[in-house]
Amino acid sequence: MPPSSVSVVRKLELVHRELEGCRACPKMIGPVVHGPPVASRLVIVGQAPGPREGSFGRPFAWTAGKTMFGWFESALGVTEEEVRRHVYMTAVARCFPGKASGGGDRRPDPTEIAACRTFLAEEASILRPELVLAVGQLAIEQVLGKKEKLDALVGRSFPATWHGVALDVVPLPHPSGASPWHRIEPGKTLLAKALRLVARHPATKATFGARHSV
Repeated sequence: MPPSSVSVVRKLELVHRELEGCRACPKMIGPVVHGPPVASRLVIVGQAPGPREGSFGRPFAWTAGKTMFGWFESALGVTEEEVRRHVYMTAVARCFPGKASGGGDRRPDPTEIAACRTFLAEEASILRPELVLAVGQLAIEQVLGKKEKLDALVGRSFPATWHGVALDVVPLPHPSGASPWHRIEPGKTLLAKALRLVARHPATKATFGARHSV
């Protein structure tokens, strides 16, 4: 591992220790969930852990994760473990928000989002990523600052500045089984288009080399 990568990993480890000690949001249900401190040009930003991720101690550890990693295996030719080893995974909120009164997971409130935004800014500053995959409506809104329908966002790449870092953003739908958007048209076609953009991006090629398909 090059010295620069070692430095990045050590800085990320410090951020993770800060995260693990955070008790800023009383409505959130712990523990804090984060991925490993991976030095990567490619970052996945999710919405928040689900009810199972805390017990597994890693993001995207249940059904939605299996769906998402299946997308990457199909489009990029890489396994879940390869993604976990080589891509930095973070989220708008790092603790499970609990269930909403109408069913499904509760959306983090603005105060909770702001509390975790500090950690996202630190991660962006350390990693200086070239490509962010924003997974789900909340993540897309927070990364791009756009509150539009998925039909207008998925399947496109956006130049953006994320916490002071100039990069590209490819929005992806949330892989939750609760939403059929990515399984029916036009979502199915738009998702495939988005994954092709990911596969062709220089950050993906630098991360996985020639192993991925386009």
